[in-house]
Amino acid sequence: MKLEFFTIPAKFPQEIQQALNSFCAQHRVLTIDKQFVNLGNESYWSICITALESNSQDSIKNTANKREVIDYKETLGERDFTVYVQLRNLRKTFSEQEGIPAYALFTNAQLAAMVTQSVNTLAELAQIEGIGKARLEKYGKPFLQILQTARGASIDQNIKPEKNETTPD
Repeated sequence: MKLEFFTIPAKFPQEIQQALNSFCAQHRVLTIDKQFVNLGNESYWSICITALESNSQDSIKNTANKREVIDYKETLGERDFTVYVQLRNLRKTFSEQEGIPAYALFTNAQLAAMVTQSVNTLAELAQIEGIGKARLEKYGKPFLQILQTARGASIDQNIKPEKNETTPD
């Protein structure tokens, strides 16, 4: 995996935006983290992109119009891949019980993000793109249990309610 950083000024962003768009068009982007830094007239966007390293430009051209299949066994480390497989198996169990496609619960990319971002709370799980409140409420805790067990963390102390949630007395 490769990290690429961009700083895009709030004023006159066009030149850097073109570089960012060009980079994204030429690489398989895994995640994008962005933060606005407010410094008055010097404000800017700070962007970190995680992308797969390409072996050659030809592979990019050949897969430009095809949906690329990611081999998570290669992109994740051995330990992370083991946890990823456990999450995938849990997803399959829910999928079969409810008669819905597995990807309707969580996509492979979302499962991989759970592992690589070291998710430990419902709030952190909610930060993954495409995971909304309904999925959190229905499936969040069982998936967090697998993640926390894999890290040896205590489940009870790390599953914390959201700030808006109330806990029964």
